Amino acid sequence: MFFGNIKNLDQDKKVLPQAVVKGLEYLKNTDFSNVAVGKYEIDGTQIFALVQEHQTSPKAERRAEAHVKNIDIQFVIDGSEMIGFALPDASNEVLEDLLEQKDNIFYKTVKDEMDLLLTSGNYAVFFPEEVHRPCCQFGDNRQLRKVVVKIAANLL
Repeated sequence: MFFGNIKNLDQDKKVLPQAVVKGLEYLKNTDFSNVAVGKYEIDGTQIFALVQEHQTSPKAERRAEAHVKNIDIQFVIDGSEMIGFALPDASNEVLEDLLEQKDNIFYKTVKDEMDLLLTSGNYAVFFPEEVHRPCCQFGDNRQLRKVVVKIAANLL
């Protein structure tokens, strides 16, 4: 996992894989104020962005997830969210395994989960098998506008 702010991209990109940098540069160079919710190709099916709007909710109501074929960049445009994060652990209890169909595995229990606060301009990069629980509320439930960039892990 890597945590940063888009305004520090010039510094951050020195340590990040090129495919991740490509996704972050898209985020930095796009004015999302007039971009509709939806899917946008950055590099065909290998790198694409999902512009989303959510209402945050209590952490207990959100599902922890991981992927094996994709890297996620979670980027907040407007609002704030808490994202749970944990390293992979064999003791995590699986709730639903959709890895073959949708590259998602959801967990019922997660060992040693910690919280990250993302506000406007912040991003978190989750690499394959890293557990993350997005869209959790920080304080009251809030409207959240964000982008999730999906990057094929085989680009690393």
